[in-house]
Amino acid sequence: QVQLVESGGGLVQAGGSLRLSCAASGSIFSINIMGWYRRAPGKQRELVTSISSDDDTAYADSVKGRFTASRDNAKNTVYLQMNSLKPEDTAVYYCYADLDTSTTRRTIHWGQGTQVTVSS
Repeated sequence: QVQLVESGGGLVQAGGSLRLSCAASGSIFSINIMGWYRRAPGKQRELVTSISSDDDTAYADSVKGRFTASRDNAKNTVYLQMNSLKPEDTAVYYCYADLDTSTTRRTIHWGQGTQVTVSS
């Protein structure tokens, strides 16, 4: 089994910063891509960022220049540094990991979600 445990959400004023963490554990052979989605009330799920095992990153246009993803492969952990937060960043943030549990089995796993609320 694989678990993804998130931390770091909370309430912050507009212009503030938060750092999310997501640690993967369990029967992991290797992790290919890690990243974050978010879902705001009444909106569709949005891919915020993805980061490969080689630290190649991609970001949604809405967060470029404000959010930074990073990984610690030794700890199977992905981070999301969120700066200059805006009220429209308010959402539940879910981390995900595209990983191999063996040399022949590749699956995607999700964290439980962490609430980020940005007040104006």
